[in-house]
Amino acid sequence: MLLTSFALAALAVALAWPVPILLARAHWPARAPGAALVVWQSIALAGGLSMIGAMLSYGLVPFGNDLVNGLRSFVARLVAGTLPLGAEFSQMFALSGAILLGIHLLLSLVTTFVKAERLRRRHAQLVTLLSDPMPERPGTRLIDHAAPVAYCLPGTTRSVTVLSAGLIDLLDEDQLRAVVAHERAHASQRHHLVLLSFRAWRGALPWFPIATRAHEAVAMLVEMLADDGARREVTDATLVRSIALVASESGEPSTLSPGLESPLAADGPSATRRIARLVDARGALPTPLRALAIACAVALLAVPTVLLVAPAFV
Repeated sequence: MLLTSFALAALAVALAWPVPILLARAHWPARAPGAALVVWQSIALAGGLSMIGAMLSYGLVPFGNDLVNGLRSFVARLVAGTLPLGAEFSQMFALSGAILLGIHLLLSLVTTFVKAERLRRRHAQLVTLLSDPMPERPGTRLIDHAAPVAYCLPGTTRSVTVLSAGLIDLLDEDQLRAVVAHERAHASQRHHLVLLSFRAWRGALPWFPIATRAHEAVAMLVEMLADDGARREVTDATLVRSIALVASESGEPSTLSPGLESPLAADGPSATRRIARLVDARGALPTPLRALAIACAVALLAVPTVLLVAPAFV
């Protein structure tokens, strides 16, 4: 158990600092945003599991030789109100920290989703009151706003795409179709759920700079994935023009959307990165390399799981 805790602590440090920094600086995620998103999710899950698992394993050393027996003994001792011989303060502190951190992360996730759902419902009511349906575009509503704005309002059963009058005036029909396809890709791929998970991580650990870096990287990746969805309906040139036009007209990020960023809410650097990706002659990352990235993500999750569970079966 002691060696397990040291190994998990080393993995937690690696996933908290060098690994996410290297991934954030890498160029390949722009060529394989789906695979990169899986890797970021794996880093977050494996990092949390390693951090909690390291403290839990160290704290359970006096209770047993593996996680399963240690937990059983801990529960029995907790009910009896006794501690095993040789239990140290540092071990009890680590055990308490593991329990509290796990509860804190879980509560942060739940409260983030509850608040987001409450905000979404309130925003949906406002959209219904302040906008008009567009008969020629089912599932789309038009709001009388001068700024070029578009966003997807996710729903439990169906999503709504909101467009502004300023956007309609700015773009031609093909460019408008690109924007709508982009927003609907967000909805169909449930990007708001991914972003909420990373927002909860950032909210739970505001002092943890990697949480903020991860949220920013994931936000960019979901925009790239939505761009790929739009590319199935319009040409790359049309999509590039729509992003450039809206970015040039949008001085500040839009505050109308309660959830996802849209191409219309993108700042200059964000739009520049997306346009550079779309005109990159190299194209998508080869399939074997994408498969390798996903395999690494699976391995990241498997390592802490095996370290925690395997000793009980040896």
